[in-house]
Formats: sequence, C-alpha cells, structure tokens
Amino acid sequence: MSHEPNHDTETLTRTKTSIREPSMFKVLLLNDDFTPMDFVVDLLVRFFQKSADDATRIMLNVHHNGVGICGVFPREIAETKVMQVNQHARKNNHPLKCKMEKS
Repeated sequence: MSHEPNHDTETLTRTKTSIREPSMFKVLLLNDDFTPMDFVVDLLVRFFQKSADDATRIMLNVHHNGVGICGVFPREIAETKVMQVNQHARKNNHPLKCKMEKS
C-alpha cells in the first residue's frame, strides 16, 4: 500500500467585480441655413422630450453658435437618437444633421 500525498486541495477565488458607469455621449445638432426653426423645435420636443421653452433655447443656440447639445446619453441611446433625428430630417427633406461625441 503506497501513501501518496493528497493533492485534492480547494482553491477559493474571489472575483472582484468593478461596476463602472457607462461612457456617456453628447447628442449634437448642427446648424444649416435651410432647416426651419420650428422644425428643429418640434424635433427637440418629439425626440428629446424637451419643453417648448428648452427646445427654443437649444434651437437658438444651434442657430447662433452652429451647434447645440440635445442631451447626454449612454452610447446605445445616443446612437438611436442620432439615427432617429437624421432619418426624420431626411424624410422631411431637411439637411439638418445630428451627431454624437464622447462626453
């Protein structure tokens, strides 16, 4: 009878879970000389749930500064908003452009 050492040892491994906030992205509207201001206000109310006053303020910022921030969202939501706005503008024959950038 041989006496072999017992190699059945249990190793406990603790996994560290670090929870990070998702990267956030600004959704931006870019100014053009053709899209009507009321269309931009309606778009901000419809797709970003802005009040009429907030939508008007953002639209004027786009008009005067060339760009305006519609909101800050996680990547997937920002991508969806950009796609919705660009599709809506094209469907209505407006050259308005929406884009996103890391916040």
